[in-house]
Order: sequence, then structure tokens, then C-alpha cells
Amino acid sequence: MTLQGKKIIALISDDFEDLELWYPVLRVQEAGAQVHLVGEEANKVYHGKYGVPATSDYSFEDIKVEDYDGILVPGGWSPDKLRRFDKVIEFVRYFDEQKKPIGQICHAGWVLISAGILNGVNVTSTPGIKDDMTNAGAIWHDEAVVTDGHIISSRRPPDLPEYVPAFIEAFKH
Repeated sequence: MTLQGKKIIALISDDFEDLELWYPVLRVQEAGAQVHLVGEEANKVYHGKYGVPATSDYSFEDIKVEDYDGILVPGGWSPDKLRRFDKVIEFVRYFDEQKKPIGQICHAGWVLISAGILNGVNVTSTPGIKDDMTNAGAIWHDEAVVTDGHIISSRRPPDLPEYVPAFIEAFKH
């Protein structure tokens, strides 16, 4: 139970990539972490791109980010919605400033771009937002997972078996 006692935020909004939310959430729970699904509204059912539901535990306004040890940002189309919330940007900037693990996969890089934290950072993402990532100053790599300090990034669902262990490993530093 390598993550025993750790609390992690998993951001949700409609149209998240189902596997990119649930696979990491379940794996970090298996490792002992407590995960809270956090969306615009508390106790709201959000639906993934393929219809899998996820009910938020808390709203963005309900939580104190200082109480958490890391954050997961799933891909899909939800990152384009999530990055429009000032609180989401505040959360990501907080984790960046504190050098706490930030996991992002696929289109989730959009949230980190909006937070302005990628200048000079080695990352990957879905190739579809490679230009967005590099225009934000990131150094983009076409690899299954890229870890640059506390920022762990991945491309797409087939990369999840490499992404999640790297995210879990980031808690050891």
C-alpha cells in the first residue's frame, strides 16, 4: 500500500475519457490512496465520452487544495471545460508550486497549458495537441509516459499501464 494516507483529487466534467479517469482512480485506490472526484458541482453525475458515469464527491469550491497530495487530470473533451474554471487553474498551480504530483493524460495538457506551468517542461500528450503543448513552451516527446519532476504525462489509453505506475512513483519523491 504505497499510497496509504495520501489524498488525491481526480477532476471531472462531462465528456471525460472513461478509461483515463477510472483506470488511474482505481489503481491509486488499490495502492491505498483516498481519491475524491471533484467537479463543478458536488454529488452530480458526470458522463464520460462512452457513457460511463462518475458522481462527484465535492465541488471545486468545497475543497481545500492544501489537504491533498496530488491531482489527476483525465483526458477526453473535459479538459477544455475544466480549464475554464479559475479554481481548477488555482489547483494545478498550487500542485506545481508545491511540487506535488500532477498526472495528465491525452487532452489533459490543455489544463496545464491554461495554468501556465509548462514552459521548459518535458511532456507528452495526444499528438492532437502537440502544437498547443509546444506553443506553451513544453518540450514534447512521443512516448507512452514522460515524467519531469512532479509532472507525469501520458498520450492515450493504451499507455495507462505505464502511466499509472509512474504517477504512483512520483509520491516517493
